[in-house]
Amino acid sequence: MTQMIADALPGAMFLALIVTLFSGAPVAIMLMGVSLTFGLLAIAVGEMRVVQATLIPNRIFSGTIDNAVLVAAPMFIFMGIIMEKTRLAEDLLLTLQRLMRAVPGGLALAVVLMGTVLAAATGIIGASVVMLTVLALPTMVERGYDKGLAAGTVASAGTLGILIPPSIMLVFMGDLLSVSLGHLFVAALLPGLLLSAAYVVYIVGRSALQPKLAPAAPAETAEDRKGLWLETVKSVVAPLILIVAVLGSILGGIATPTEASGVGVLAALVLGLLRGRINWTTLNESMDGSIRQLAMLFFIFVGATAFSYIFRIVGGEHFIVETARALPFGDWGLLIAMMGMIFVMGFFFDWIEITLIMLPIFAPVVKVMDLGDHVTSAQMIYWFAILVALNLQTSFLTPPFGFALFYLKGAAGKTITMADVYRGIVPFVLVQLVVLGLCIAFPEIVLWLPENVMQ
Repeated sequence: MTQMIADALPGAMFLALIVTLFSGAPVAIMLMGVSLTFGLLAIAVGEMRVVQATLIPNRIFSGTIDNAVLVAAPMFIFMGIIMEKTRLAEDLLLTLQRLMRAVPGGLALAVVLMGTVLAAATGIIGASVVMLTVLALPTMVERGYDKGLAAGTVASAGTLGILIPPSIMLVFMGDLLSVSLGHLFVAALLPGLLLSAAYVVYIVGRSALQPKLAPAAPAETAEDRKGLWLETVKSVVAPLILIVAVLGSILGGIATPTEASGVGVLAALVLGLLRGRINWTTLNESMDGSIRQLAMLFFIFVGATAFSYIFRIVGGEHFIVETARALPFGDWGLLIAMMGMIFVMGFFFDWIEITLIMLPIFAPVVKVMDLGDHVTSAQMIYWFAILVALNLQTSFLTPPFGFALFYLKGAAGKTITMADVYRGIVPFVLVQLVVLGLCIAFPEIVLWLPENVMQ
């Protein structure tokens, strides 16, 4: 009887994870509860010794709290909030709107370009979506834009920061998979820019076919354009300096991603000082916001660490690998099944839960997959990580719990309805899935840059 319970522990623990995920309980508490319950069961049936249980706090501190790689997370969060509070990003968006106002779909294109720059400079999704909503959405609606197209553009552009480095999600992925964070950043760059370009192609194409959805605004007069180019230079140079300071130092081999996060914070502070927008209140608010976001992330991380540790002790890794091998799908079928599971989970959960819980479960399966000449075993884990990151883009936009949709509606107020939001995001989710399909079919999109830069 004891042996039967011991054999059933991995499957039961995995099933308990899935059931409790859909219970609506706070994810961090749920993870800790499942870990405690199955940890006690494992001790009772002899699958885990008490001395192993006492190592859990040490694993949490040494693997998470005291992890040098994860130092990049609070610094990138801090950098993003400084960008928001000093209105450096706001300046750029307003300038782009003025430059592109006479182009059909120009305001939407300005939002996508701004979202791309914000992604490369900050990576803070909530702040990006809210800022783009407040600054761009009323103007787009006022100019006669279709409310669905306007909402979809803002929501999708604001979430690019989850993929384009320096992405907080990639920082956690690098640690969970024990891979080079710099390599992961470089691998995500082309797919991120491809996704941004795909948004541009969609907006341009739809604006050309249905001009009434995104009408061009009247061109500014010569009087209105006075000082525009000087303001353009000022607005563009600031975020470009930040991007070069962070990504340039990583790609140039000058700094590790952790060191580059510190460089980014310094650059953001200097730029804020030069624009005369740094004061004690701004710093206070930036630090307070950073600590709050980080506390939420690490609370879930602590629970996920405990779960992964106990799941591995009770034989979870072998259970997942053996179950995967027993399925009649083949390795390609497994890959599609995993992508499908992550996509469906994105309807109900945030990227944090999906990444911290599912990635350690899937990683052992990925490491033994064989796709022949399509992707080598050495490249597999990086390719898979970027596919997951692309897939998780949809988790921000898919109802009922797409967080970007709630950020958008909350900031927009009565300007748009939730029906407008849901209608508008569907084409952008399809665009994301097309780009995901391209990266699966053509892995060079993900792997070419790391192979040629990370030598």
